[in-house]
Parts: sequence; structure tokens; C-alpha cells
Amino acid sequence: MKVGIIGGGGRVGSDAAYALQFGGIVKEIALVDMNGDMAAGEALDLRHGASLTANQIFTSSNTYDVIEGADCVVITAGLRRKPDESRLELINRNVDLFKGILDSVQKAKLAPGATIVVVSNPVDILTHLAASMNMVDPGHVLGLGTVLDSTRFRSLLASKFQVNALDVHALMLGEHGDTMVPILSSATVGGVPLRSIPSFKEEELVDVIDQTRKSGAEVIRLKGGAGRAVGVSIKAVVEAIALNSEAVLPVSSPQTGRLGISNISLSLPTKVGRKGVLEVLEPVVDMGERDLLHQSSESLKGVFAKVIA
Repeated sequence: MKVGIIGGGGRVGSDAAYALQFGGIVKEIALVDMNGDMAAGEALDLRHGASLTANQIFTSSNTYDVIEGADCVVITAGLRRKPDESRLELINRNVDLFKGILDSVQKAKLAPGATIVVVSNPVDILTHLAASMNMVDPGHVLGLGTVLDSTRFRSLLASKFQVNALDVHALMLGEHGDTMVPILSSATVGGVPLRSIPSFKEEELVDVIDQTRKSGAEVIRLKGGAGRAVGVSIKAVVEAIALNSEAVLPVSSPQTGRLGISNISLSLPTKVGRKGVLEVLEPVVDMGERDLLHQSSESLKGVFAKVIA
């Protein structure tokens, strides 16, 4: 499988490529960046480690010719979010740039059945925009969505309850942003409902949820931008596509009625495979969570209406 990464010279794109190198599933990784030297340097650095990782090909360019034949294109390019700026506030600065990227990707000769994974923020808005352009087959456009938020949530819950993060299963759904919704009703630790753990106190989780929502801004404040966790989150989605594994991930995609939500892209548990979105699953949520997901949906619809106006 060949994967093209738009913005491959940047922090997120290069960390995604590095994660995919260690995964060893993807055969070829093509990095595209306006800064051609940066993309070339990243590709060369990855190639230098190939003898200790996997048999892979790394290419780069400042033009889109290098993604010809790609089975999956990951779009990470975008203007960086400021520490005090919400993801939705990025929209006015990022939409024009994103439309230009989509136009260039559309002109590239991708492989038949290629899938587009949107990472650039605001990811739900940009995913819905990309899907509306009918560039590829229906379902073949999806966004990273709350995959990153969910893994952040799980790691923070693991710290809170002093358990292995791999044993924590909990979801953040809805918008990848301020209105994301923690789904505590189905959260478990090693199969045990989170709410049944003796030390569980729902009021004490307010800080954990708040930290999850603010994690991106905090990483930006401390080191200038997120990369590592985003990279492994992208890897999870791309490898689900490459392996046709039908992994269930909270990716963003156009909704068509699950939980009564439609006509906007946001994250719900989704079966992901070679054809992109195979099926959106309807999670069991309590009434409070359902209401918050509808609020998240309406918030995103309001923003998207301004984009297409």
C-alpha cells in the first residue's frame, strides 16, 4: 500500500510517517510539503532507519506528482492553532488553504478506490467539506476525528485510576474540539464498568475530562505543537485501511441518522477498512450523552453553514 502525506515535512506529518515506519504495514510513504527540502530531509532520515524497521520506500516532493498511485492520502497540512484559539476558530484561516490542497489531490492520479484521511483542523468541518466535493467514492473520505481525544482520555483515566492504559476502553465522541462528549456510560477498565470501580467518583472526573479537552492547547503551549500521539493515532486509522481490519475507531465521517444525527461530519464508533468507512455503529449512550452529542452536531452545523455561505 502506498500512502501520501500532505504536509509531510511538518511535525504531524513527519510523526505520522515515523509511526507508520515502525508499523511496517505500509509499503511506500510519499511526503509532500511546500518546503521541499524539509520533506526531502524527513524522507532521507526515515530511509536511514529502514534497515532496522521494515522494507519500505520513502519519497518526497514539493509537488503532488509524488502521490500518483497512492491508495491513501493523509492531509495534515494546515495553519497551526494558537494556544488560546479553539479548533473551530481555525476555520477562517484554514478553509481556503484546504480547498487548494483538495484541488491538487483531485488532479493527482490516485489509485482506484483511494481513501482520503483528513487530519487538518477543524477536522470535522474539513472532512465534511472534502466529502461534499465527491472526489472519491462515498465513504472513502474520513477524518481523524476523536481518535486522538479518545486515546488522550484513556491515558488520563489510566493515570487517575492507576491502571494500564491498554486496559482502559473509553470514548470521546462528537466534535474534535470544545463540544467533544465523554461517553462514561460504556467506559470500562479490563472489561469492568468504570462506574463500578470502588474509587470511582463522577465529580472527580470533571478535571480529567477538562484536561482531555485542553490537552492539545497544553501540548502547544509546552512544546509548540502536538505530534507523537497524533502520529500513532493516524497510524491506527491508516493501518485499519491498509489491512482491511474492520477496526472500530471514533473517526469523523458524514452522519446519516445514527443517534438521530445527520447532515454533518463528526465522530461515532466506525468500522474502518480498505473502503474507508464500512459502517457507522450506533453506541448505547445515556440521555445526557445523547443530548450533548446533538449539541455538538448543531454547533458544527452552524459553523459549516458559514463555510458554504
